[in-house]
Amino acid sequence: QVQLVESGGGLVQAGGSLRLSCKTSGLTFNTYTMGWFRQAPGKEHEFVAAISGGDRTTYYADSLKGRFTISRDNAKNTVYLQMNSLKPEDTSIYYCAADPNYSSDPASYDYWGQGTQVTVSS
Repeated sequence: QVQLVESGGGLVQAGGSLRLSCKTSGLTFNTYTMGWFRQAPGKEHEFVAAISGGDRTTYYADSLKGRFTISRDNAKNTVYLQMNSLKPEDTSIYYCAADPNYSSDPASYDYWGQGTQVTVSS
Protein backbone atom coordinates (compact mmCIF):
# COMPACT_ATOMS: atom_id res chain seq x y z
CA GLN A 1 0.00 0.00 0.00
CA VAL A 2 1.44 3.34 -1.09
CA GLN A 3 1.40 6.14 1.45
CA LEU A 4 2.57 9.74 1.23
CA VAL A 5 2.53 11.71 4.46
CA GLU A 6 3.23 15.44 4.48
CA SER A 7 4.37 17.40 7.49
CA GLY A 8 5.87 20.76 8.35
CA GLY A 9 3.00 23.07 7.57
CA GLY A 10 1.83 25.76 9.95
CA LEU A 11 1.32 29.45 10.54
CA VAL A 12 4.14 31.81 9.63
CA GLN A 13 4.49 35.55 9.20
CA ALA A 14 5.13 37.06 5.80
CA GLY A 15 8.82 36.91 5.01
CA GLY A 16 9.30 33.76 7.04
CA SER A 17 10.27 30.25 6.01
CA LEU A 18 8.89 26.74 6.29
CA ARG A 19 10.22 23.36 5.27
CA LEU A 20 7.70 20.77 4.24
CA SER A 21 8.47 17.06 4.24
CA CYS A 22 6.74 14.19 2.52
CA LYS A 23 7.66 10.71 3.64
CA THR A 24 6.63 7.86 1.39
CA SER A 25 6.22 4.14 1.77
CA GLY A 26 5.12 1.31 -0.47
CA LEU A 27 6.77 2.50 -3.67
CA THR A 28 10.22 2.27 -5.19
CA PHE A 29 10.97 5.85 -4.27
CA ASN A 30 14.00 6.50 -6.43
CA THR A 31 12.10 5.58 -9.59
CA TYR A 32 9.37 8.17 -9.02
CA THR A 33 9.21 11.84 -9.80
CA MET A 34 7.95 13.65 -6.73
CA GLY A 35 5.88 16.77 -7.08
CA TRP A 36 4.52 19.44 -4.80
CA PHE A 37 1.20 21.07 -5.55
CA ARG A 38 -0.93 23.51 -3.65
CA GLN A 39 -4.60 24.28 -3.56
CA ALA A 40 -6.16 27.44 -2.17
CA PRO A 41 -9.87 27.52 -1.28
CA GLY A 42 -12.04 27.54 -4.37
CA LYS A 43 -9.10 27.05 -6.73
CA GLU A 44 -7.60 24.22 -8.75
CA HIS A 45 -4.43 22.39 -7.81
CA GLU A 46 -1.43 24.52 -8.73
CA PHE A 47 1.94 23.06 -9.65
CA VAL A 48 4.71 24.18 -7.32
CA ALA A 49 7.78 22.05 -8.02
CA ALA A 50 8.92 18.56 -8.94
CA ILE A 51 12.09 16.51 -8.81
CA SER A 52 12.88 13.45 -10.86
CA GLY A 53 13.89 10.18 -9.24
CA GLY A 54 17.12 9.31 -10.98
CA ASP A 55 19.10 12.39 -11.91
CA ARG A 56 17.13 14.65 -9.53
CA THR A 57 16.32 17.19 -12.19
CA THR A 58 14.22 19.92 -10.64
CA TYR A 59 11.28 21.80 -12.09
CA TYR A 60 9.56 24.88 -10.70
CA ALA A 61 6.57 27.04 -11.38
CA ASP A 62 8.03 30.19 -12.88
CA SER A 63 6.33 32.39 -10.32
CA LEU A 64 7.95 30.51 -7.43
CA LYS A 65 11.44 29.99 -8.75
CA GLY A 66 14.00 31.51 -6.45
CA ARG A 67 11.89 31.34 -3.30
CA PHE A 68 11.09 27.61 -3.16
CA THR A 69 13.56 24.72 -3.35
CA ILE A 70 12.67 21.08 -3.80
CA SER A 71 15.01 18.27 -2.77
CA ARG A 72 14.85 14.60 -1.99
CA ASP A 73 16.64 12.02 0.14
CA ASN A 74 16.26 8.67 -1.56
CA ALA A 75 17.69 6.85 1.45
CA LYS A 76 14.86 8.23 3.59
CA ASN A 77 12.16 7.97 0.90
CA THR A 78 11.41 11.62 1.59
CA VAL A 79 10.98 14.74 -0.50
CA TYR A 80 11.27 18.26 0.88
CA LEU A 81 10.07 21.72 -0.05
CA GLN A 82 11.98 24.63 1.43
CA MET A 83 9.87 27.78 1.22
CA ASN A 84 11.49 31.14 1.87
CA SER A 85 10.27 34.74 1.77
CA LEU A 86 6.72 33.52 2.18
CA LYS A 87 3.85 35.75 1.16
CA PRO A 88 0.19 35.75 2.19
CA GLU A 89 -0.70 34.51 -1.29
CA ASP A 90 1.29 31.34 -0.59
CA THR A 91 -1.42 30.34 1.86
CA SER A 92 -2.75 26.98 0.66
CA ILE A 93 -2.93 23.32 1.40
CA TYR A 94 0.29 21.79 0.09
CA TYR A 95 0.25 18.28 -1.30
CA CYS A 96 3.00 15.96 -2.40
CA ALA A 97 2.41 13.54 -5.23
CA ALA A 98 4.29 10.73 -6.97
CA ASP A 99 4.44 9.60 -10.57
CA PRO A 100 6.92 7.59 -12.63
CA ASN A 101 7.29 10.52 -15.03
CA TYR A 102 7.54 14.28 -14.69
CA SER A 103 4.53 16.43 -15.38
CA SER A 104 3.23 19.72 -14.07
CA ASP A 105 -0.32 18.43 -14.59
CA PRO A 106 -1.76 17.15 -11.32
CA ALA A 107 -3.98 14.71 -13.23
CA SER A 108 -0.86 12.81 -14.25
CA TYR A 109 0.16 11.88 -10.73
CA ASP A 110 -0.70 8.43 -9.44
CA TYR A 111 -0.35 8.92 -5.69
CA TRP A 112 -1.14 11.80 -3.36
CA GLY A 113 -0.68 12.70 0.26
CA GLN A 114 -3.38 14.13 2.48
CA GLY A 115 -1.94 17.65 2.43
CA THR A 116 -0.56 20.04 4.99
CA GLN A 117 -1.89 23.54 5.63
CA VAL A 118 0.40 26.52 5.19
CA THR A 119 -0.91 29.86 6.37
CA VAL A 120 1.08 33.05 5.88
CA SER A 121 -0.07 36.06 7.84
CA SER A 122 0.56 39.62 6.72
